[in-house]
Amino acid sequence: MIKISKYLISNIYNIKRTLLNNQIRASNVRVVDETGKQLGVMILKEALRLAWGRNLDLIQITEKVDPPVCKIIDHGKYRYQQEKKEKTQKKQQKAGQIKEIRITPRISDHDLETKAHKIEKFLKKGYKVRINVMLRGREKTLQDFAKARLQNLLKIIQESFKIEQEIKRSPRGLNIIIIRE
Repeated sequence: MIKISKYLISNIYNIKRTLLNNQIRASNVRVVDETGKQLGVMILKEALRLAWGRNLDLIQITEKVDPPVCKIIDHGKYRYQQEKKEKTQKKQQKAGQIKEIRITPRISDHDLETKAHKIEKFLKKGYKVRINVMLRGREKTLQDFAKARLQNLLKIIQESFKIEQEIKRSPRGLNIIIIRE
């Protein structure tokens, strides 16, 4: 059985590894306590004694400054805060993601309403929506009809939106991108 160290695993999966307690390599550290109060620059051993005296961990927050910033906090609480911060950042990235809806010129009115409701849901969640009108074979000659169908779909949508990219011709049909206003 091959033993793989935590360091190698973290590098393989690009996981940011936090250094805590005896893993910190700097001789002097800038210390912040659990309330956010700065305790100043001190020797690592002194900072560790202070943290252990409070039954907490010394966690290296950043190594980009000299001396590195360390915080006295419970490791479990710190990890929870970091995961919470990452989740909020992922939610904010949704605006850049694009959801795609495909329709054809032959789509029925009821199906068009269903697609409009789906688009409204995407817009409410903060996504950009690309609407593709797929044209095949002889349908490519009916671009005016396809544009009219696309305009009908846009009229049905009740959520307020603005057009980010106007109707554009593509090899497979017509595209438009809309976002929530």
